[in-house]
Amino acid sequence: MAAVITARGRKKASKYKNVKTVVDGHKFDSKKEARRYQALKLLLQAGRISNLELQKRYELIPTQRKSDGKAEERCSYVADFVYIEDGAQVVEDVKGVRTEAYRIKRKLMLKVHSIEIREV
Repeated sequence: MAAVITARGRKKASKYKNVKTVVDGHKFDSKKEARRYQALKLLLQAGRISNLELQKRYELIPTQRKSDGKAEERCSYVADFVYIEDGAQVVEDVKGVRTEAYRIKRKLMLKVHSIEIREV
C-alpha cells in the first residue's frame, strides 16, 4: 500500500491506493501508469506510434480576474501520454478512479480543444 509521510511523521495511506513508481527517471502516479509507459515505449521502438510525450498540459480555462482584481487560477488538464498513432494524435489517460473533477475536465477537453481522451 502506498504511504505518505505527514507533517507529524506518520504514514498516511494514498487515497486511491496507488503506488508511485519511477521508470527511466520518470515519476508515475501509479504502477498501472508506469506499465502503460513501458508498453508505449515498445510501440514507439516498433514504429507503431511516434512523438510520445509525457504529462502534456492543456489549458482549459485561462486565468481570469475577479471584480476585486484578484486572479482566479487557470484550469488545466494534464494528459498522462500524448502520441501519434496512424497519423492521428492520441491523448491518453490511465484511469483507476474517475473523479468528478476528471469527468469535467474530460468534457472541457472535448469542448475547448475538440479532443477525446482515450482512457486506458
